[in-house]
Formats: sequence, C-alpha cells, structure tokens
Amino acid sequence: MHTNRPHIYTVSQLTQEVKGLLDEYFIDIWVEGEVSNVRVPPSGHIYFTLKDQWSQMRALIFKQQARYLRFAPEDGLHIICRGRVSLYERRGEYQLILDYMEPKGVGALQIAFEQLKNRLETEGLFDGERKRSLPLVPRRIGIVTSPSGAAIRDMLQIIHRRFPNVEILICPVRVQGVESPLEIVQAVLDLNALGDVEVIIVGRGGGSLEDLWAFNDERVARVIYESRIPIISAVGHETDFTIADFVADMRAPTPSAAAELVVREKAELFRSIQSLNLRMTGCMRQHLGFLTGRVDQARRGLIDPRKRVERFWERLNELSRRLASDGHRLVMESQSRIDILGEKLLYRNPRERTEGFGLRVSQLTKELSGAIQKGIGEKENQVRRLISNLDNLSPLAILKRGYSITRKYPSDEILKDAQAVERGERVKVKFYRGEILCEVEESGLP
Repeated sequence: MHTNRPHIYTVSQLTQEVKGLLDEYFIDIWVEGEVSNVRVPPSGHIYFTLKDQWSQMRALIFKQQARYLRFAPEDGLHIICRGRVSLYERRGEYQLILDYMEPKGVGALQIAFEQLKNRLETEGLFDGERKRSLPLVPRRIGIVTSPSGAAIRDMLQIIHRRFPNVEILICPVRVQGVESPLEIVQAVLDLNALGDVEVIIVGRGGGSLEDLWAFNDERVARVIYESRIPIISAVGHETDFTIADFVADMRAPTPSAAAELVVREKAELFRSIQSLNLRMTGCMRQHLGFLTGRVDQARRGLIDPRKRVERFWERLNELSRRLASDGHRLVMESQSRIDILGEKLLYRNPRERTEGFGLRVSQLTKELSGAIQKGIGEKENQVRRLISNLDNLSPLAILKRGYSITRKYPSDEILKDAQAVERGERVKVKFYRGEILCEVEESGLP
C-alpha cells in the first residue's frame, strides 16, 4: 500500500523556483512609486526603496545604467521606472533591478538642472563678490561657439560694426551632444593658456532644454569658475537660463547682446573722451585761475624789508620831531610864565616882597630848569628804547647777525623751502652787506 507524501522543498530549492518564476514573468515592467532611503556605496550602484501608500520594495540600478541618468535619485522624489523583478536568494528578498527611471511630472533634465544648481550655489560658485568686471576696451576677444551657427555670424557682425579693429579669436566647438561639454572645457582652457585674451564669450543660439544641456554640465560650470579671464555666458534666448549663466562673470540674454556688452561703440568712446577732455581743461583753467589769485593776494600782502625799515625810520623821525617840539614848547611856556611873573613884580614894588619874589623866582627857575632837563632826559631815553626796538625788529639787524635772504633769480621770489628750486637754477642771496648770485648744485638735502 502506497501513501502520497508531499514534496518537501529545501529553502534554497524554493528560493530558486520563485526566482525562476519572477525572472520569467516579470522581465520588462514599469513601476511607479516614491523614492526613499537612497544609498550609493563605493561600487557606484544605487540602492533605494520604492514605495507607495500601502507597500514598499527594494530597488537597485547598477553603475553601468546609472551613469546615463540625467538626475540623481533623492528621497521623496516620485519616479516612473522600468526594469525586471528578481530575487536576492541569500536573503530571500525580491527586488526591482532597473534599467531606466524618470521623474514623474517634471522632466529628468529639469530635476538634474535644479540639483546641480543648488549644489553649486551652496559651494559658492554663483557668488557675486567673485565676479569680475569686463575690460572697457578689450584688444582681443575669445569666442567659444559653433563656427557654423547664426550666433557667431551675428556676434562678428555686431563687434566689427561697433569697434572694427578689435581682434577676435574663435574656438570652434560642438554646442550640443555628448562630446560638447569636453570641447567647451578644452576651449576655455586653451584661451586661458594663450595669456593675451582679455574676455571670453561662451554661448550658442536658442533651442530646447536638451539642446542647451551642454551648458548645464558641471565640468563646464567649474572651468568657467576657475577661468582667470572674465567670461560672458550667452546661451539661447532671453528666457533661457543655464548653469553657465549663473557661474559666468556676466550673463547676456542672447549672443547678439553679448557682442554689444563686450565692446562699446568706438564713436561713443571718442565722444566720451572729448567730453572728459573739455571738462578736464575747464577744471584746470579754473584751478589755475584760483591759484593765480592766491599768488597775487600773497604778493600784495608781502612787504619788502626795505620798506619796513623806511617806515620804522619815518616813525623814529616823527617821534624825534615831536620830542623837540614838546621840549621847545615847554621851555617857551616856562619863559612866558617867568615873564608874566616879572611883570607882576614890577607892579608890586615893595622890596621885601620883591626880594622874596626874586628868591621864589630863582627857586622856580631852578625847578623849572631841572624839570625841563628831566623831561628831556626821559624823552631821550624813550627815543633810545624805541630806536633799539626798531633795530631789533629790523630785517637788517637780523642780517647783521649772520642770516641771509634767498630769492629765485630773476623772479626775486623769496624761497622758504629747499624743494622749491631744482638743480641748475640760480638764486640770489642777500647779506647784511651786499648780495651774491649762486647756481644750485643739489636740492632737497635734509
């Protein structure tokens, strides 16, 4: 008698059969979900969990496929992905092995753009403080763009019209495609290596986000940041923004606008120079007139030492005349008083009184004579003191002590500073007695 016994699987056998079923029936499927727990080990594979409101499963994309992604998976990002379901036998866990993924609702390129923009901004590549100003009149301009596009023709036409003799160096590159970023990077490096390029324009005409993607490449952004030459980014139309626009020293809305920004019109520069020249000439004339007025004012206020001496002598003579006049007047007044007293005595004849008056007159005469002599002596002492003071204040007295007065020859300008004359000029030196004419051999000595 035979009994039907159930087939008993080992764990490995059951795992292999389940894996075979999954590999057979779920070889190319699309799955939608939210990314969480993203992990990128040194191997370069990307591991994460894909979940919805009720369930979750593990997912992975190998390094070979991950390098073709336009964006980096982030926690919370809602994606649509394609791949196959497989089983990791060692742990008995099933997982999605992906070949492709894209963000749901927002394009992968837009996500990649925002991710790179946020990262580079955090690193400081967009800081306005590091952006350099463009040269006013560049002698040599480098242009990195496609040699066959309309953008280069427009830029050349505008630059030659505004400033015909500026030199332009074109570095031809592909402006879209896989190889485009490397060509742009190399062109910027080559222009920096030349050493005499003063400004670089990097750009192309308009297009879709995918067409402009070479200018959103991180390698292009970093070479623009590291360039020692100022760079203008001129990519697409006015509404198009790329990572290169944020890193560059200046963004132009179009390639044509970049050509207008890089050089000013030659005629406009000439007009500005003429206007500045007229303003400078007017300011110089005004300042020269002001200085001339100050010199004339100073010259009028400067008194010749000889005139000052003459004024002191005039004052001394005036004091002498007044002293003589006062002494004579005092003598005459005294004499007149004596005469009056003498007449009075004649009318008063008594001898006693006459003798008494005679004695009084004699005494008064002596006092008067003493007072006169004393007054005259005081006046003479005062005159001597004034003469002594005048002599001390006189420039001639200063010269007599060994000093001298030095003037420029032949202008007779009094010199107060050794820096006011130069070697080879002549000066006239006045001493207490006489003058000499000298030639300067060295000036500015301490």
